[in-house]
Amino acid sequence: MTDISKISVAPMMDWTDRHCRAFHRVMSRRARLYTEMVTTGAVIHGPRERLLGFSEAEHVVAVQLGGSDPKELAQAARICAEFGYDEINLNVGCPSDRVQNGRFGACLMQEPVLVGECVAAMKAAVSLPVTVKCRIGVDDQDTEEALNRLTDNVVAAGCDELTVHARKAWLKGLSPKENRDIPPLDYPRVYRLKAERPGLPMAINGGIKTWDEIREHLKHMDGVMLGRVAYHEPEILLAVDAELYGEEPPVADGFEAVEAYEPYIAEQLAKGERLSNITRHMLGLFTGRPGARAYRRHLATEAVKPGANLQTLRDAVAQVSRVAALEAAAE
Repeated sequence: MTDISKISVAPMMDWTDRHCRAFHRVMSRRARLYTEMVTTGAVIHGPRERLLGFSEAEHVVAVQLGGSDPKELAQAARICAEFGYDEINLNVGCPSDRVQNGRFGACLMQEPVLVGECVAAMKAAVSLPVTVKCRIGVDDQDTEEALNRLTDNVVAAGCDELTVHARKAWLKGLSPKENRDIPPLDYPRVYRLKAERPGLPMAINGGIKTWDEIREHLKHMDGVMLGRVAYHEPEILLAVDAELYGEEPPVADGFEAVEAYEPYIAEQLAKGERLSNITRHMLGLFTGRPGARAYRRHLATEAVKPGANLQTLRDAVAQVSRVAALEAAAE
């Protein structure tokens, strides 16, 4: 069984790329990080370094695969293992048109036997933990039966951990964006699954936004997977190490996080990366602080310009720290 992290950051398309993960790692040594979903075809035939490359500092980091062919998933898993990932995760939750056309993602909730075959093939191919992220059901499925059948099949295949997004996915009638909000959350359904299978490491995902909510979920579950809140308000990760592991956080606040992230940014800029491709993941920093809007505006307008560099970022941060300094002086 995998050594489950109490907190992880969900795989999110167009968001959790290597720059995002490197930034999140600055704020927590303990949170488990995930790649964006990458399809088996892309892993096998695409530009692997661009798709799969990551910094050693990102560990513990898992790769999420999208696919439904056991042989292709086994091949992709072997490639990812060679890249040095710590875990292989199978996507059984994404509801986009792309995954429906490709017969993977959430539509696999309707094919639990096939999902089990996919997990078994990957387990036979690699020595890493093989995990699954799923929904509680799709469309008109009965969530009791659908989730139980999927769980039974993946457990029989050797699945090391299950993460359940506590919503149905509606493949017909809702967009991917709507599927993140409109289907109602059903946390008790996930709690029941965990209670029925206490030996299976299990995390819960979906709509979790505060530390009070995290603490409540951890009374029932082994782990909590944060989604959009970790991206839009990344400073929530600053509490992970102290709150859950009794360890000093690597940095004290958002200002120190930027300073700690600067060497990574400098390294990427030296390789020819655009500043905006990195700082777009930092726009949520300082949320709620005076000056945060000016910080976001400066990065949004200046980081895209040719020649944008670390000073561009420092000038943006100054919009916040200047306000903080003035407030401190007034006290």
